[in-house]
Amino acid sequence: MVEHERYDVIVVGMGAAGSSAVYQLARRGSKVLGIDQYEPPHTLGSTHGETRITRQAIGEGDHYTPLSLRSYEIFREMEALTGEHLLDVTGGLMISSPGATGVNAVANFFETTLAAAKKHSIPHEVLSVDQMRRRFPQFRVQDNEIGYYEVESGILKPEACVRAALGLAEKSGAVLKVNEKMSTFSEDASGVIIETDKGTYCADKLVLTVGPWLPQIVGAELQGRFKVFRQVLFWFDISENYDRFKLGNFPIFIWDGQGNRDSIYGFPAVDGEQGGIKIASEEYITQVTPENVERSVSQEEIDRMYEKQIVPCFPGVGRECVKSAVCMYTMTPDSGFVIDFMPGSSRTIVCSPCSGHGFKHSAAVGECVAELAIDGKTRLNIEPLRIDRRALVKA
Repeated sequence: MVEHERYDVIVVGMGAAGSSAVYQLARRGSKVLGIDQYEPPHTLGSTHGETRITRQAIGEGDHYTPLSLRSYEIFREMEALTGEHLLDVTGGLMISSPGATGVNAVANFFETTLAAAKKHSIPHEVLSVDQMRRRFPQFRVQDNEIGYYEVESGILKPEACVRAALGLAEKSGAVLKVNEKMSTFSEDASGVIIETDKGTYCADKLVLTVGPWLPQIVGAELQGRFKVFRQVLFWFDISENYDRFKLGNFPIFIWDGQGNRDSIYGFPAVDGEQGGIKIASEEYITQVTPENVERSVSQEEIDRMYEKQIVPCFPGVGRECVKSAVCMYTMTPDSGFVIDFMPGSSRTIVCSPCSGHGFKHSAAVGECVAELAIDGKTRLNIEPLRIDRRALVKA
């Protein structure tokens, strides 16, 4: 019988959730192996783009708010341990209207955000249209719109967060193997067996945090519950109005769509006068895979974004697109996460903190995964994220 390297837990995929899970497992004393087919952080999945919004009151569902609040604590802990700068508090402006189309494919986003803020005593203000125009003249708000301003919202640096988590994981004893691709995984009475293009490994538990590769890996029974969509990120020129949009003068924002305008979100200019301002929308039209996704951005896409989303909303933002990037959302039917053991398994955990609002929660998600793998239960409530919940079963 061939002896293979054996671990307590193997984590496959070391993006946002995976890097956090490896770190949290290692710091709890588990013998853990992290595997990634590339070298994270990289630009081929969903964890890149220089900035990610973080916010505390979660409009996609109040059950996410404790994950966000715990993630704030963990990111601050990671900053203290590494000396890395991971989180900037900018304040956050959410704008909505009676005819809003929803954010992240979720209706009542604004109302749920406000209710969560009140329930969890999260510092915030509700702003009238006149108040928004006085405080934030960078936005061309409409007469029927209302604002929610959250004091502690801000920016996370995804690449830096992943590097910090993996560095801390290694310091805690984790073994990390990069540029190594899993080909198969299986279970037997003694544990799980993972075959890669470079070796075979065994463990008591397996965690799959593979982002947009998940539908290809989980098998036919679960495959239909996850859909992958291409998303485009744009950085438009603000060099002539840099002071208006720079970090410290401009909040992160989420702007509910109405009429012909889609929902949009964005950030302060964090990369100097020539770096542009990052603004993006969400698209749920064409399903893709990581292998066939179009990773270049056309001039037609840039022009459409500028005319439809920038011109009506942001006086002072120039037409030139300084740069662009493509990433992927892995969506569930209810735009929620999945953190659970695979059906019929007590060893393989599926972790998909997805649907376009995952990064801000990733630090706490990793902690939940570590607790689930080690103890079989978590301190935070993940029951709404189980794989057999009604919205997924009906899909």
